[in-house]
Amino acid sequence: MVAPGTHDTPDTPVGGVAVPADDLDSIDVVGQHILVVEDDDGIALPLVRTLTREGYDVQRVAEGATAVERILSESPALVVLDLGLPDMDGLDVCRRVRDEGFEGGIVILTARDGELDRVVGLDVGADDYIAKPFALAELLARLRALLRRSAAKAAAPQTAPAAASGTPLTVDTDARRALAGDREIQLSTKEFDLLANLDRQRGTVVTRERVMDEVWDENWFGSTKTLDVTIARLRQKLEESGADVRITTIRGIGFRLDDGAADA
Repeated sequence: MVAPGTHDTPDTPVGGVAVPADDLDSIDVVGQHILVVEDDDGIALPLVRTLTREGYDVQRVAEGATAVERILSESPALVVLDLGLPDMDGLDVCRRVRDEGFEGGIVILTARDGELDRVVGLDVGADDYIAKPFALAELLARLRALLRRSAAKAAAPQTAPAAASGTPLTVDTDARRALAGDREIQLSTKEFDLLANLDRQRGTVVTRERVMDEVWDENWFGSTKTLDVTIARLRQKLEESGADVRITTIRGIGFRLDDGAADA
């Protein structure tokens, strides 16, 4: 449910780009199209009413398949996306529209508030993650900030990233050990298998289907969300180890293990 309260922090980076509050205030976001994807009327109806009163062009859908169609056909400025939809997981909605090239903001709204759920949600393309119950004033502030920062990011000049430095990664398949320098990275069986698979083809894109076939097996009938969860855990462990590699997501295709640590 929506919780009462206010926590408006416009200077907090939401979409990964810090912009001074004065610059944010100069960007008009009122009137932009927001799509609310939520099947719970108790949450969706007051949220839609509030956003409409704030001056946004708001529409609401209750199913994932419909959301995918509307997002791709209408390209809203922002999507407020619940994960627990009746026909498909919101993570699949997020992944699918990102794979198809949707570049608008996506804010996940969900009762799942575990750290791994947040990591996976952001990893498949969400810009922010808000756990239920939430303060309506905080949600509005974060939506405004995301809309403004998206506009500011689009207008900002692009700068080359600083060169990354880190510790070399060594994957020893015979001993089944992954080392950052001389320090072992503690990995589960599947995390190691996934890393070894990507390392054998370092610098080359490996499709999701190929990873599932080679790391799990071609007869695997479970959800491919297993792959996303394992990728998220592996990314986190590589970053914590200081290994000078990063797993790059190639939207709509798969993954690539690149030299050079991920940007901070």
